[in-house]
Amino acid sequence: MDLPRFTYHPDPVATGSVVAADTPCVCCGQARGHIYTGPVYAEEEYAQQICPWCIADGSAHERLGATFSDEEGVGGGGEWDEVGEDIIDEVAQRTPGFNGWQQEQWWTHCGDAAQFIGRAGRAELEAHGKDAVVAIQDSTGLDDGPQWQHFLAALDKDGSPTAYLFRCRHCGVVGGYQDCD
Repeated sequence: MDLPRFTYHPDPVATGSVVAADTPCVCCGQARGHIYTGPVYAEEEYAQQICPWCIADGSAHERLGATFSDEEGVGGGGEWDEVGEDIIDEVAQRTPGFNGWQQEQWWTHCGDAAQFIGRAGRAELEAHGKDAVVAIQDSTGLDDGPQWQHFLAALDKDGSPTAYLFRCRHCGVVGGYQDCD
C-alpha cells in the first residue's frame, strides 16, 4: 500500500518519522504496514501507535486530539517567515513531525512552511551545498573561524549537535536550524 503524500514532509520513511511495522493504528484499528515514530502531542500517550494515513486525513487529530509538531514552532516562534493558520494546522495536525533534541521547530520561507528534508551531520549538510552550510551557520550565530569550524566538525546526524534541514517549496533554498542535547 502506498503511503499518503505529505506536502511538508515528502519522505517520512527516509527521515525516520515513519517506519515499516505491523502495529495496528490506535485511531483506525488497521495494521497498514507503517507506523509513525515522531512526537505526538496529546492528552494520552500514543508513541508509535498512529499510522500515517490517520495523520494525513486528519482523523488522528480529530479523534485523538493529537498534533505532531508544536504550532508555536512553525516559523521558529516568529524567527522566520510568518505563515497563515491554515499552514500551521497542516503542519501540526496533518503532517508527520520529526524528533529533535529540544522542542522541534519548522522552518518557514517565502510565506510558507518548508519541506522537512531530515537531520544532518557535517557530511549531509555539506552534501546539500554551501547555502545549506551558511544557513546552519547563521542559526548558530557563529562567525567564520575556529568556533564555527569546531561546531561544524561536531555536527552528527544521529548525535549532538544536529542540523535540521528544510527546502523551500517555492524558491528551493535550503534552510533550517541546529540543536543539541
